[in-house]
Amino acid sequence: MNKSNSLHMTVAALALAACGIPQQKYDTAVRDAHDANAARQKCSSDVTRALAELADQSAQLRDAKGVVAQQSKALTDGQRDKQYMQARLDGATAETAELKKELTRLGKNADALLAEKGSLSGALADAKTRLEELRRAESAAEVRAALFRELALKFHRMIDSGQLSVVLRNGRMVIQLSNDVLFDSGQTVIKPDGREALTQVATVLKSIPDRHFQVAGDTDNVPIQTARFPSNWELSTGRAVEVVRFLVARGLSPELLSASGYGEFDPVASNDNESGRSKNRRIEITLQPNIDELVAVPDTR
Repeated sequence: MNKSNSLHMTVAALALAACGIPQQKYDTAVRDAHDANAARQKCSSDVTRALAELADQSAQLRDAKGVVAQQSKALTDGQRDKQYMQARLDGATAETAELKKELTRLGKNADALLAEKGSLSGALADAKTRLEELRRAESAAEVRAALFRELALKFHRMIDSGQLSVVLRNGRMVIQLSNDVLFDSGQTVIKPDGREALTQVATVLKSIPDRHFQVAGDTDNVPIQTARFPSNWELSTGRAVEVVRFLVARGLSPELLSASGYGEFDPVASNDNESGRSKNRRIEITLQPNIDELVAVPDTR
């Protein structure tokens, strides 16, 4: 306490004493005034702090309102975009429905088109496979045609003289020799002219590599019945075997030859007249086809 305050208190005490106020009561009043002043200062400080907090909360409230305003704007924009996309979706759905309706009207809905596409793919694959088969067949036919021309060229003198013919039967190349040139009636012994003809045939057949040959005997329908040949089957088979033996003796490999007899049951002409029966009495040497040649070709008979 400074001197001025001390002096004031002393003066006040003298005054109170002069006025008859007890010192204790005075001290109590001074203390109460001091407490009231302290309370007033605290209250003022609390009010100042409260105003500061209120100002801070007001700033936070403004910021929050700004955030809410931004979110509200974003929500509004999102709803607007949603409505726009929904409108586009509705439009696309309607357009799709119209297209399906049009396809249905034309008798071709989307499912049918997909099924048709699958069928077309399968048909295309089948067509490609068939085309490849046709190409292989064409190649094999060209090989056969070349071999046929080669045979015809090599046998042209014998063909011109009437000793033999080269034909295609049932898709196979066949060398036909008349039995009248090779054998006497009812016999299996090869005549001299026949031996000469078969010698020339053997020379040509030996020049064809990797080929099997079947020798078949055929007769007309005039029956034969002897101790050696009970029917035309035995006669035709016996003649085929004799030709095979002759060809083997002229250098053909026996592994490449086979013999068979058809009797009168494989005619190439009518048996109602002598001209037809003469054509049916024959020996046929068939060039057996290889695996890649088993494709039908036109019959030239």
